[in-house]
Amino acid sequence: MEKTWRDAINRVLKESATALHYSDITEQILTNGYYKPDGATPAYNVNSLISSSINKYGEQSPYVRVSPGVYALRDIQALVTASALESVESEEVISQLVPDTPTTFINAFGMYWQRDLVIWKNNPKLYGRSPGGSASINFSEQRGVYLLYDLHTPIYVGRSTNQIIGQRLYQHTLGRLSGRWNRFSWFGILAASDDGALKQVNPVINESVLISSFEAILIEALEPPQNRRQGDGFCGLEYVQGIDPAIKKQQLVATLHAIEQKLSDE
Repeated sequence: MEKTWRDAINRVLKESATALHYSDITEQILTNGYYKPDGATPAYNVNSLISSSINKYGEQSPYVRVSPGVYALRDIQALVTASALESVESEEVISQLVPDTPTTFINAFGMYWQRDLVIWKNNPKLYGRSPGGSASINFSEQRGVYLLYDLHTPIYVGRSTNQIIGQRLYQHTLGRLSGRWNRFSWFGILAASDDGALKQVNPVINESVLISSFEAILIEALEPPQNRRQGDGFCGLEYVQGIDPAIKKQQLVATLHAIEQKLSDE
């Protein structure tokens, strides 16, 4: 296991024959056990460290940006030079680093989350975590668009502007659609930082960004069989659903009650 995020990033890129997206770099680090993260968003850390190195050191950085969010090692000599330059920096300031200017206005999303893993109320908690992250993040206050599904069939598309996504979803548990959906996906404009807070990120918005982001949302939400990849430039991070701690407690109580009942019957 490597001592720092940088060491783990460098190891993955040295082992790779091609440039990698920062989410793929993160996945290889976690899968191979090169580093054990303790924050909520390991992919955010990887992107921040690489892009900040490029922004600060330019051609002296060991990394080169091949396309938005995709990086490779410049060469081994640059790696040695940069290691000396960056040795004075502490990885405790990761949250202060600034990653790439986003090329999409979708910075986080969740796919096919289960309705029954949420306790529904006016401001429900929508828990999710980054793959490999050690902490849950509440995405209830996200803003963006969402889809409701009957299993995997989309039945409704909505948006969250004046109201947060959590409130909009809660309203659909009460209205005409209440009995018609059991899963939902969401696409949010707010990014999750390493401490789990949601924050506004200002992307560079132009025609290309708008079109590629719309394409990416449609591909992710509808999963057309002939599309084999995400939309171009789609750098939003996908979060897997977590279970509300209150539901875990209810499940534990129910399990204990069932055990007690079985023992009493014997």
